[in-house]
Amino acid sequence: MNDATYQGIEKNPRFRELVQKRGHFAWLLSLITLALYVCFILLIAFDPQWLGTPLSEDTVITRGIPVGIGLIVISFVLTGIYVYRANGEFDRLTHEIVREVKL
Repeated sequence: MNDATYQGIEKNPRFRELVQKRGHFAWLLSLITLALYVCFILLIAFDPQWLGTPLSEDTVITRGIPVGIGLIVISFVLTGIYVYRANGEFDRLTHEIVREVKL
């Protein structure tokens, strides 16, 4: 692509819409992740006994282990959601914008 194509893309209102949509979605997922991690840290700070309580009488696994694993899994799921939307909606919009500018 040449400079004229890049300038055409930057001036395209659909491109601005794409950038805004993608940015808002990324920030939303980032804020969800941040909130979950902050809640986990606050739980560690203010109620460590709850996390240290065993799941049952005959196990050494505490509540903190599945909570921590769940937090990691949720992070992977949120990343997967972003990738799914980026590879679908965002890529489709990108190709449409490029096709419009090249015409």
